[in-house]
Amino acid sequence: MNARRHLTVRDLPPKVSSALDTERRRRGTSLNQTVIDLLTQALGVRGPRRNGLARFGGTWSAKELREFKSSVTFEAIDPEFWR
Repeated sequence: MNARRHLTVRDLPPKVSSALDTERRRRGTSLNQTVIDLLTQALGVRGPRRNGLARFGGTWSAKELREFKSSVTFEAIDPEFWR
């Protein structure tokens, strides 16, 4: 079945409602997306994984990126250390 479905949940216990709202805020996603993600995870359905960091992507300007790169030192990995 490939058709998208709508779902209405009635009589949601207050503790569940509160937990969903807390999780929605933590993830920074809509309530609908939060419920879909939680159901996908709970049911073991493979879907795109989200870590909630997408909203931060691309937030640096080119100038900020240059400043960051110039202020951070990246050292070569010492192969002897990882033996």
